[in-house]
Amino acid sequence: MTCYYAFVDIRVISYYFYKYYFRCMVVIYGKNTNEKTAPHSFELLLCLTKRGITYMVEERFAQMLQPFAPSGISLPTFQRYADVVHDTDVVLSLGGDGTILDAVVMVKHYQTPILGINFGRLGFLASLGKEQIEAAVDAIERRSYLIDKRSLIELQTNKPLFEDNFALNDMTIQRQNQSSMITVNAYLNGEMLNTYWADGLIVATPTGSTGYSLSCGGPIIYPTSGNFVITPVAPHNLNVRPMVVSDEVVLSFEVTGRGNSFLCTLDTRAKAIDSTYQLAVRKASFHANIIRLTDQSFLTALKSKLNWGSDQRN
Repeated sequence: MTCYYAFVDIRVISYYFYKYYFRCMVVIYGKNTNEKTAPHSFELLLCLTKRGITYMVEERFAQMLQPFAPSGISLPTFQRYADVVHDTDVVLSLGGDGTILDAVVMVKHYQTPILGINFGRLGFLASLGKEQIEAAVDAIERRSYLIDKRSLIELQTNKPLFEDNFALNDMTIQRQNQSSMITVNAYLNGEMLNTYWADGLIVATPTGSTGYSLSCGGPIIYPTSGNFVITPVAPHNLNVRPMVVSDEVVLSFEVTGRGNSFLCTLDTRAKAIDSTYQLAVRKASFHANIIRLTDQSFLTALKSKLNWGSDQRN
C-alpha cells in the first residue's frame, strides 16, 4: 500500500487562515469634503482595496465625494448604520474632532470602535494625520491598535428635546443670540450646589475637558479619571471657578433669564429651550470606543497639540 504525504508550508496555511477568518469591513464617515481633502479620502479607499478590506461609505458623504471620484473607484453606500453595524469592525472618521463627535452619535450604543484621521487642524481625538493613512489601514488589517473606552454624558429632560440624548464632549446651557446673561440653579444629587450668573454653563466629560471647557478656564482631566467638570462661561462673580465632581452623581439644572429663550447643546447639536425645561445629566450606561495606535497616548497628544515640554525661547 502506497502512502502519499503532502507537505505544505505552515506559513501559507497561517496566511490564508488569517485572511479568511479575520476578514475586515470598515465604514467610512465624513461631514464634508473639498478639492483639497477628497484626494486623501480616495487614497484611503485605494489602500483599503489593495489590502482586501471591504468598505461602505455613509451615503451623504459619498454624494460629496462623487464629483471628485477618479475613474474605477467604487463608492458602495449605506443610509442607516443599523443596517451595517453587525458586519462592521471599525468606523473610519475622516475630518476633525467634530466629525468623530458625530460618528459617536451615528454608532450610538453599538460601541463600534472609531478611528479618526485628521483632515482638519487641532485634533485630540482625530490624532492621525493625512500622511498616516497607510499606517492606519495596516493597523486595522493586523488588529494592532488599542481601544480607549471614553465615558459619555447623558441628558434627561422633562420634555422631549434631543433624539440622541448623549454626548462625548459636553452638555452646555447658553444664552441665545445677544441676550443678557442667564441664571442657572445647579443641584448635585438634589442638593443645591450653586447659582451661576453667567453667559452659560458647561458640564464636560474628561474627553471634553480639552475642548470648550478648557477655553473657558477649565482643567484638563485624564480620560479614565471618572469625573465631570462644571465650568461657567464668563461668570458674573469672579469667585466662581470650575469644579470637578465624580461622574457617579446626577447634576440637575433650572435656567432663567431676562429673555425666555436659551440654548442647550450636546456636542455639536443645539436646541432652543425655555425656563419650563428641567435638565439633568449623568454618566451614560454605554461608552465610546476610540481607537489609537500603539505609539500614541493621551499624554503624547497633549505634548504635541499644546506644545508641552518645548521651550518657546529656543
